Amino acid sequence: MKSILITGANIVNEGRITRADVLVKEGRIAKIATDLSQEAAEVHIDGKGKHLFPGVIDDQVHFREPGLTHKGEIYTEAKAGVAGGTTSYMEMPNTVPQAVTIPLLEEKYSRAQEVSLANYSFFFGGTNDNLEEILKLDLKNVCGLKVFQGSSTGNMVVDNIESLEGIFREYKGLLAIHSENDHIIAANLAEYKAKYGEDIPIQAHPKIRSEEACYDASKRAVAMAKKFGTRLHILHISTAKELSLFDNSIPLEEKKITAEACIHHMWFSEEDYDTKGNLIKWNPAVKTSNDREQIFQAMLDDRIDVIATDHAPHTLEEKAQSYTKAPSGGPLIQHSLVAMLDFYHQGKISLEKIAEKMSHNVAKLFRIEDRGFIREGYFADLVLVDLNSPWTVSKENILAKCGWSPFEGHTFQSQVTHTIVSGHLAYNKGEFDESQKGKRLTFFTNK
Repeated sequence: MKSILITGANIVNEGRITRADVLVKEGRIAKIATDLSQEAAEVHIDGKGKHLFPGVIDDQVHFREPGLTHKGEIYTEAKAGVAGGTTSYMEMPNTVPQAVTIPLLEEKYSRAQEVSLANYSFFFGGTNDNLEEILKLDLKNVCGLKVFQGSSTGNMVVDNIESLEGIFREYKGLLAIHSENDHIIAANLAEYKAKYGEDIPIQAHPKIRSEEACYDASKRAVAMAKKFGTRLHILHISTAKELSLFDNSIPLEEKKITAEACIHHMWFSEEDYDTKGNLIKWNPAVKTSNDREQIFQAMLDDRIDVIATDHAPHTLEEKAQSYTKAPSGGPLIQHSLVAMLDFYHQGKISLEKIAEKMSHNVAKLFRIEDRGFIREGYFADLVLVDLNSPWTVSKENILAKCGWSPFEGHTFQSQVTHTIVSGHLAYNKGEFDESQKGKRLTFFTNK
């Protein structure tokens, strides 16, 4: 592995921005100092005028492998992530087959070891009847357990109350929840089908997958977590009403109940259905502009702890179907960091807060070993950004296998120039070096 010297960069790390040099050796950060120009290194990167961030850690992605690789695959989606500054990801279990046994889970790890340019971890999937298998998980080597409390792609739902309580009571790792009430959604859908038949307008999506459906499920999950002392992480918060369930009065390291905001719920609102249609159909749904603004504020004031993408590609052909047939989800991982940097340019968030929510806090929440910070001795997961280098998203520069983006036609103000993954310069001004792959994430289990 080649040594790398980054000189003169503005380092965005742990609440500060400081100009310094960074020396990378054998995959880790060897030195951080104001002047390391005398240090020998095989690769030199001039960071003058640019900003160096810890690599983005995306705690919720769907890369579609195995079984759904016409939409995306570990190789293509990890590569798209690296181009956008994501150096590590945690992938969900609703593939085909679903990762609900340890052998099936390990097959995904083996595949990522072969093809993933980014570092990786994979969630195990909870079902109504696999608690025995759940309790065999090695918490040092698996990021967490995913439970669908409401249906989404793959129809993995834990709807037996005894099974759900068993998971909350017995599992000692991090439990990540997709939280929507299926009964409320089904009733809403029946109402709209009675009115429109199969031609339900996309504008009805946030009414069908409603505020109440989200709040009811999240409230029940939080109550159950408090009852059993579970480490609960509620994914993709989409409503202002849910925000009352979360606390910002204690440090993240002491929290047992945490929450995530996704890029699309902070960027889009229901007004965008008129122009974007099914391209912004997600579960849970993009809702009102007030929901969007309140979620953003909760992210800033630490009721919401981390930012993710819920990157979930589908083909344009699938998205072009009628409302009831078009799947929910979309590609986002390539554009997550630059989207947040657009918010910085709008004066809505600081660079330090972006690093905190997309890197530091993900590492803290999941207890990731030696990542998420720019510190000597830590793995060198680093992203160099030119804050003032506008570029427009087009089909020609979209790297997700599905070939489209909800951001198509948008001009971002910032650009990722270099991405270093576990000490390897994986992305350099539009060129990839795929000679080394990412590493499996590991986790502290004694905190």
